[in-house]
Amino acid sequence: MDRAALSRGASDDAIYRSVAAALVARKCSGTIVDVGCGAGRLLTYLQGRFDRYIGVDLIAYAGFPVSERRIVADVEQQSIPLASRCADVAVAVEVIEHLENPRAFVRGLTRLVAPGGWVVITTPNQRSALSLLTLAFRGRFAAFQDVNYPAHITALLDVDLRRIASECGLVDARIEFTACGRIPKAHQCYPEFLSRRFPAALSDNVLLVARTPIPVLA
Repeated sequence: MDRAALSRGASDDAIYRSVAAALVARKCSGTIVDVGCGAGRLLTYLQGRFDRYIGVDLIAYAGFPVSERRIVADVEQQSIPLASRCADVAVAVEVIEHLENPRAFVRGLTRLVAPGGWVVITTPNQRSALSLLTLAFRGRFAAFQDVNYPAHITALLDVDLRRIASECGLVDARIEFTACGRIPKAHQCYPEFLSRRFPAALSDNVLLVARTPIPVLA
């Protein structure tokens, strides 16, 4: 919990923008459940698109919107305390790398979403140039150095995200990238036009966007 508190309940703006863009592109609306919500910053990027926002997190971070519902829960140790099919979208921004059992976590997200709804998960991009160079020279992915441990414990490739989505019964899975990445050995990021041209190599974070299936009536 102490390590989680260091983040102050926020991720990078580029990640939130990418999640919001993915939801807008799919015309999502209704109820969204933000698991690992932190201080609820994702809500500011959704621009009133959703009628209801529910945040779930281990820590009750300061700054969470008082008008929205928040649930404090350890999703590693218990199921997410919400009813099945209660949401149109379930989002987990930079959460899955903190967990011991990513498949159980994705099953939990999938349970929350009504048929035809969406699950969005973000995590560090292990295939970025920065991460692969760090692996080659230091023997660890960039986001999984000693300084990141034990907060970051599960490194997933985009192929792992696709496989997990399929195993959990999700369909129409797509991998997207934030198009924002740090230049190795520098404090600057790549120019946006380069990151958008080579997103897998020049993005620090990756998104899985997948849908819950709609039952076919006989």
